[in-house]
Amino acid sequence: MSRDHVQPTERPTPGADARAERPATDAVAAAEGAATAAGAPGDAGNAAVRAGAASGGTGAPFLELLARGAAADAYEQPVLRARAEGATAERIAELEHAKLLALRVRAELEGRRRREAELSALFETAHDLAGLRDLDAVLQAIVQRARSLLGTDVAYLSLNDPERGDTYMRVTEGSVAARFQQLRLGMGEGLGGLVAQTARPYVTDDYFKDARFQHTVTIDTGVQDEGLVAILGVPLMLGSGVIGVLYAADRRARVFEHEQIALLGSFAALAAAAIDTANLLTETRAALAGLERANEIIQDRSAVIERASEVHDRLAELVLRGGGVHDVAAAVSQVLDGTVEFSEAGDAPAGPLEASRAEGHAVRHGDAWVAAVTAGGELLGALTLRGHPGLDPVDQRTLERAAMVTSLLLLARRSAAEAEQRVRGELLDDLLDARDRDPRLLRERATRLHADLGSTHVVLAARLDSTAQDAEQEADARRRLWAAASHLAATRQGLAAARDGGTVLLLPLGTGDTATEVARRTARHLGAAVHEAVTVGASAPVEDLATAPDAVAAGYAEARRCLDALRLLGRAGDGAAAEDFGFLGLLLAGERDVAGFVERTIGQVVAYDERRGTDLLRTIDAYFACGMSPARTKDELHVHVNTVAQRLERVARLLGDDWQSPARALEIQLALRLHRLSAPAPAQH
Repeated sequence: MSRDHVQPTERPTPGADARAERPATDAVAAAEGAATAAGAPGDAGNAAVRAGAASGGTGAPFLELLARGAAADAYEQPVLRARAEGATAERIAELEHAKLLALRVRAELEGRRRREAELSALFETAHDLAGLRDLDAVLQAIVQRARSLLGTDVAYLSLNDPERGDTYMRVTEGSVAARFQQLRLGMGEGLGGLVAQTARPYVTDDYFKDARFQHTVTIDTGVQDEGLVAILGVPLMLGSGVIGVLYAADRRARVFEHEQIALLGSFAALAAAAIDTANLLTETRAALAGLERANEIIQDRSAVIERASEVHDRLAELVLRGGGVHDVAAAVSQVLDGTVEFSEAGDAPAGPLEASRAEGHAVRHGDAWVAAVTAGGELLGALTLRGHPGLDPVDQRTLERAAMVTSLLLLARRSAAEAEQRVRGELLDDLLDARDRDPRLLRERATRLHADLGSTHVVLAARLDSTAQDAEQEADARRRLWAAASHLAATRQGLAAARDGGTVLLLPLGTGDTATEVARRTARHLGAAVHEAVTVGASAPVEDLATAPDAVAAGYAEARRCLDALRLLGRAGDGAAAEDFGFLGLLLAGERDVAGFVERTIGQVVAYDERRGTDLLRTIDAYFACGMSPARTKDELHVHVNTVAQRLERVARLLGDDWQSPARALEIQLALRLHRLSAPAPAQH
């Protein structure tokens, strides 16, 4: 099946396929924690794996494989060897489990290597662009890096030829067919023609079976000679126009992920910027050659270009040494002799921001200039220059380059934040499912995330209450809820994970806070963040999570029951704990806290009788049994009716004036019955 756009899909929580599995050995668990602590593959990560292997045990052969970076199929050898040696079924099962854990660690390391390689390639390409000398070399590097990172058989770049009205191959990597390398396409033909017409990326799993594209004999012959099947194309945008297309293709059927499409889009943006920069330099050289009688103008222009080159070098240096968004703004402020500020997309003026995004250039807004910060078509924010209304074209380009560098820094920061969110989710998943984890390792992992498992926490179950129009919108809403919950957990030193169509949070309980207050505050915060109603159920406070992880699973079950009760009661968008439901809380609570319910309901009356030797409990019981009639109650107790009235007044002072309301009366009667049933039976004489 061919696809138009590949939209982001909700990906399973890392490690979900082994949540309920038991670690084979402490050595394997230690290696997994060491790999997580290392943050990225390298000598430190391999050293940690070798240290785990030195301890021996079931996981030792797999840790050796991890240490030397063996291929995935090599992990079957220890299991096959054990079967050949006639090992016991228990031994083989332990090896199978250790193999799965080792493969998970290997996959995590490979994923981190890939993400590191992607960011490194983008930064290297940006650095090449800052020192642009040979356009063909920069474009060749971009195509090579795109092919390597996406793991495709072929990558190529085509540019439009306005004079001939067609498009031609500019750079290819991995191509073996001469006819394909010399291919020229008419405008609007093939997948590239559709990309150029719509200015949007397109992907096909099987090009020859895809009827969306205008097939021609010339194009199909070239593609067939090359043996291509799956093709992804993204536009090269210069302003609001498409100047070419960047492709990645495979000689077999393949599904391109959303991250791969975004990555190729980033390379396409850099390629367009390289072409734009080359065009600018060409125009500058032509202008300098034609201005024989304007020596002063030539000198001035040279100084401006030198300043622009200095800005590019300074921005590249900032990126390489790990500078932030505000460092870029400060550097450009000095060069342009004005004030440059970064603002979120929602805080910038909407009209100029959209105009800059559409045109691909900084636009004038009163006495200021606004440059949109975008990445892969996503609007991330804006750079606003004030105090310099008369901006020449080179300075304008400088501001636009700064916006592009800012987008790269924001993407890097987002990747780091997403990695931390995944790690927090994995720890919470282990607390919920892997209940025999090593408490020491759990505490160490939590400490790295600035979470304290020794403090008192509340387990919260959160779910959106809006009904999405289709599955895509529902998945997007869930992702927004998970992102908001992860941000809240990170700021509160807690944990968050996606589960059961919603989100589960583990938040510390502050001094003076109650589970109810935390639930209501969380419902308001998440609802405001996602702009939809979010219902939150809370558990009773849980403690000692590292040594008693069962408490987290039990608390989550209780929180979900509270969440379901709120929705059944029509309290969507609210938050509550089991204690808020009165006697219904007994049904919602996992531990059935009968004594706690009795204490909360009639505890003051029980204590009064014990201190004073009075008979208020028996009076209340008789009062309800007599249909709340003081006259029949005095006959039942064999006392004067005034005595009954005085006792009932005392009860009202202890329990509140509304103690006879239907709802309170029902709870009090249930508490009386439970108190009577829980009292020891009288001794038999």
